Amino acid sequence: MTLAVYLLGLGVIGAASLFVAAPLFRPRAAPPASDGARERWERQKRQALAAIKEAELDHRMGKLSDADLAGMRARFEAQALEAMAALERGEGAR
Repeated sequence: MTLAVYLLGLGVIGAASLFVAAPLFRPRAAPPASDGARERWERQKRQALAAIKEAELDHRMGKLSDADLAGMRARFEAQALEAMAALERGEGAR
């Protein structure tokens, strides 16, 4: 009878071990692509707005001419507007 109890105990320990360790062996689900897309649009918007502020500061300090500021501002505004429109449409929505 002691052998039967010993084998039953080993069986219970083995089953519990498999139950606890099973999640470690399952393949991980890939994160939704939309999170990455939304984060990319948010990052593009932040970077474009920061670049506009920096260009305006450089213009005030005399490092950029009026024409250079206008060209850079137009390019960065287009990038920011593109990102804002994509976020508004819900591209990359969670």
